[in-house]
Amino acid sequence: MPKHLVIVESPAKAKTIQGYLGQDYAVASCHGHIRDLPKSNKAIDVPKGFIPTYEISPGKQRIVNELKKRTHEVEQVYLASDDDREGEAISWHLQEALRLQTQKTRRIVFREITKNAILKAIQNPRKIDLALVNSQQARRVLDRLVGYDLSPLLWKKIKPGLSAGRVQSVAVRMIVERERTILAFQPTAYFVVHATFDLGNNMDLAAELPERLPTETAARQLLEQCISAQFHILNLEKKPAKKSPSPPFITSTLQQEASLKLGYTVTRTMSLAQNLYETGKISYMRTDAPHLAPEAIQDARQEIEKSYGAEYFRARTYKAKSATAQQAHEAIRPTQFAQRTVSTDASAQKLYELIWKRAIASQMADAQLERTTAQIGISTSPKILVAKGEVVKFSGFMQVYTTAETDRTGQDKRLPPLTVGQVLTLDHMQAREKYSKSAARYTEASLVKQLEEEGIGRPSTYAPIISTIQQRGYVIKTSQEGRPQAYQLWTLRDNQIQHAKRTEVVGTEKNKLFPTDIAMVVNDFLVDRFAEVTDYSFTAKVEQQLDEIAAGTQAWNTMLANFYADFYPKVEKTTQLDRTAIHTDRHLGKDPKTGKPVIARLGRYGPLVQIGNTDTTQPPRFSSLQKDQRLETITLEEALELFKLPREVGHWEASPIIAQVGRYGPYIKYQDQFYKLDAQDDPLTVTAERAIEIIQAKRKADAERLIKRFDERSDIQILKGRWGPYIKVGRKNVRIPQEVDPKQLTLADCTTLIEKKYGTS
Repeated sequence: MPKHLVIVESPAKAKTIQGYLGQDYAVASCHGHIRDLPKSNKAIDVPKGFIPTYEISPGKQRIVNELKKRTHEVEQVYLASDDDREGEAISWHLQEALRLQTQKTRRIVFREITKNAILKAIQNPRKIDLALVNSQQARRVLDRLVGYDLSPLLWKKIKPGLSAGRVQSVAVRMIVERERTILAFQPTAYFVVHATFDLGNNMDLAAELPERLPTETAARQLLEQCISAQFHILNLEKKPAKKSPSPPFITSTLQQEASLKLGYTVTRTMSLAQNLYETGKISYMRTDAPHLAPEAIQDARQEIEKSYGAEYFRARTYKAKSATAQQAHEAIRPTQFAQRTVSTDASAQKLYELIWKRAIASQMADAQLERTTAQIGISTSPKILVAKGEVVKFSGFMQVYTTAETDRTGQDKRLPPLTVGQVLTLDHMQAREKYSKSAARYTEASLVKQLEEEGIGRPSTYAPIISTIQQRGYVIKTSQEGRPQAYQLWTLRDNQIQHAKRTEVVGTEKNKLFPTDIAMVVNDFLVDRFAEVTDYSFTAKVEQQLDEIAAGTQAWNTMLANFYADFYPKVEKTTQLDRTAIHTDRHLGKDPKTGKPVIARLGRYGPLVQIGNTDTTQPPRFSSLQKDQRLETITLEEALELFKLPREVGHWEASPIIAQVGRYGPYIKYQDQFYKLDAQDDPLTVTAERAIEIIQAKRKADAERLIKRFDERSDIQILKGRWGPYIKVGRKNVRIPQEVDPKQLTLADCTTLIEKKYGTS
């Protein structure tokens, strides 16, 4: 019988740790948080000092009972949840829920799951840090107060089912403000000049004008000046340079680099990293401190000297940029640098290799470079062209790792042999029209970077923030096709200037975060009525106050009282407002046929436009917006076009084909059946031929899926599905047991299976 019980958060972690401990130890998992605030407004007693009431989380009572039983069978209990606020709170909740005696309970922490780390932690136990617990408790209570007070307001004043969150709403504001910046941006044209010189022997030299020319006239004038001009090397400058490695990963930089290099979402990165940590392959993956422990640096040194040579090693220490970073923690690194392969899962192995390379490179020598700049004079103009090159003299850390930014920009090529005064022969010179670009929409990775720079959130919250705002329908991660853009190209070749008009595709977006219309409306409401909740500096200040609570320098309920004293009166004041005072509608103008107002607004099922008001005897007409239309930007003309729907496209087999936009997007209706239009199809312009093609394709696909139908019940069918055959009844699906042949099922068999699952057929 084991004498000691170690309780960790996950079964995977328990399995790994059990392998390091002897027979005197048993390791069990609590599967994360076991207690939380109940889902009611009575969870927090505000008048008594924000005292929370906790209850066992749904589905966790069995785990609690089992753990309680096992704690009675041992002499000592070690609470080994993660070494952060959430982990400390989990240990405290375990102590409370399991009613553990203080004298037989110890708290242990470790930053990596290795045998040495686990044994060292057991030899150095401590008490539960109540300051850390109070910090987590303050955050949880604050988030509950904000969410439970603001969400009902959004239901009443804007749209049922909406929700607000303290940090999530700030992230949404960032995305909304970036979107508005992009929509308001007006590009300006400018010209860039490139020249290519023929050096003979199949060598050429590429150079450029280092300044932008503001107008087409200026660009053409320069090319005209260069007709019959002489070009020569004015100056050659060679300078030694160096590049230093980036620090090892912290949570935010790992999420960013995994997105850029591997294409992983933030959530996927953290899931893979969690598994690598729990199986003892990397150190703890939720950290904001970039330094390595001395023993890790020594381990890295051995691997560098063995694999690359002593000249490649250079011990380095790094400090966090954020003043609130927990310097007691360590960067994300391999637990053993000598271990190169750790997983048969390709995705996990790729992430491990990224972590390994970044950590090992952080302890390597600088890359030594030689940068060459050639200035090229033009005999007929005071302007100077510039050619640049870069040569790596000693690869240093770049032997192992380069950032995604370096991968994207690449290394400048080596310049061919040149001498000062050398005359150059112009092959051609081009002046190309370009346009200024707006700020880019956020990716998951760049949003994490912005949150970190603003001091919003912590390593443990970045992934939940991003997943939450998408789940709640405020943000959509999607791609957008580019649009054609014309540009002008002037070319000087053989002392002749030629002009051409070209077209390129610009504005292509891939996996970017777009705010929905609901996000725009909710953001404006919160910024207008509850500015502090969505204020960047206020949210960052809350994080600082939580750090102060964790350090024991501020009382958690005092912090909550100060916030609530200002916040709650605004909730009460806003509650009294009539819904008409919340301006969420946008008046576009008047319908020229009826003279009634045309309004863009949020409806129950999404954004729509309407003609007429609801307070008149004649009901208004409604039409949903198309996928690429926005409440903020739709014009009167575009809105009126939507009222041409439903539109009769044509007839086929003596039945009309109707194009329409509905709750789930544009579709074709034919003989009481609905056929979804593809992204490239516009219900206002789709032809009868294209509609028939869509109908026939859907019929063919349905026929291939059909296994059996019943004349007596046309609403019941047996179909082929992705996961095997199933019964479809209306909009409900019922799986067919594997041992049953779907072709042999009778109608009675189907209704029995339906009733077994739904209680009715």
